[in-house]
Amino acid sequence: MHVKRFDDAEPYEAPNHRGVVGLRLQGFESNGPQNQWIGLSQFLPGGGAGPDSTPFEKVYVVLEGEMTVIADGTETVLKKYDSCTIAPDEVRTIENRSNHTSTMLVVIPYPPEVN
Repeated sequence: MHVKRFDDAEPYEAPNHRGVVGLRLQGFESNGPQNQWIGLSQFLPGGGAGPDSTPFEKVYVVLEGEMTVIADGTETVLKKYDSCTIAPDEVRTIENRSNHTSTMLVVIPYPPEVN
């Protein structure tokens, strides 16, 4: 078992993100998970990411607040404990349109060069 305390989570910057602080909860450690990494993103009001895509799928889980996810021309509002999967190469935009901070768990496989 690999335990990592929240106080030890390291911040990271994700490309094409704005108004967000990301913390790496698990991953990119020699004794950590081998298939994916887990991030915690805290979006300020007006914060978001995209539009862009990645060659691998990712999962979003909203823990607090709400996030608007725009993919394939469809807008979906995810609220507390709602989740979605973004398919490989799917272009998406995410936006916190509320006046509250939104906290989202992000599960992403390692890029091919890391495995």
